[in-house]
Amino acid sequence: MSATSNSMPAPALEARPQRSGIGSARRSWYWCVRRELWENRSIYVAPLAIAGVVLAGFFITAARLPGRMRELAALDPAHHRAVLAAPFDIAAGVMMLTTILVSVFYSQDALHAERRDRSILFWKSLPVSDRTTVLAKAGVLFLVLPLVTFAVSVVLQLIMLLVSSAVLAGSGLGLATLWTELSFPRMSWLLLYHLLTAHMLWPAPIYCWLLLVSGWARRATLLWAALPMVAIAGIERLAFGTSHFAAMVGQRLMGATPEVVLNRPDLFPTHPATHIVFVEFFGRPDLWIGLAIAAAFLAAAVRLRRSQAPV
Repeated sequence: MSATSNSMPAPALEARPQRSGIGSARRSWYWCVRRELWENRSIYVAPLAIAGVVLAGFFITAARLPGRMRELAALDPAHHRAVLAAPFDIAAGVMMLTTILVSVFYSQDALHAERRDRSILFWKSLPVSDRTTVLAKAGVLFLVLPLVTFAVSVVLQLIMLLVSSAVLAGSGLGLATLWTELSFPRMSWLLLYHLLTAHMLWPAPIYCWLLLVSGWARRATLLWAALPMVAIAGIERLAFGTSHFAAMVGQRLMGATPEVVLNRPDLFPTHPATHIVFVEFFGRPDLWIGLAIAAAFLAAAVRLRRSQAPV
């Protein structure tokens, strides 16, 4: 067989599909996210465990639901929802607190863990950029974790709703009040909105600061991250007698922004009477300033990872 017959025609070479740079980067980011989920099981184990504890507590109190429903007949109709939704609001609040705790501990260890166990040497040998690695960790923090918490919360509250319905039906009581007052679809939508705004966008500067420090500190990452904040708050208190910086950090971390659900600040974020205010929330200058600071911290974390060695 001649060499000419073994060669591939030029048109065939040209017709071979070329791998897109954007598609390759997206695929690398996706696998980096999956790696984070493999190595950090607390991202989904912690919400599941807390949901199990909440559900166990709800089973204990569900036996008192028929008596509570009979007491509602003597109450003002305006108080019906507050009584019926109390367990659901508690469950949502506990899941939100779990999101905050998991986010803090994940972000303060995200870049430090691979330096501590020296796996950074292996990951740097792969054709994955530092930017992709850091953005994958940020994606887990700002997208995956809130969505996991939302999914677990919805399943938890749906089980609670079905158990409540079964208890009431077995007691011969009507279910219309329960389903009408709770407004489960809107409650779930408000929970998703609150998680993605108050617990993703609003505290972004704090979580990105923790990511940056986790790539720099050799040990005690959380302590090194907290010391500058404590120092700034202390200097402000001594010099001006105010606590604006400490209050701002606390509000950012806890998701306490009045523009997420407005009109009735005394209501729980998942209350059907709350109003979603996209324009007011996304029109806040301090939101965009915070996001710009978060982007600067992420960029600094990328540059820092390029030069960091194992601890």
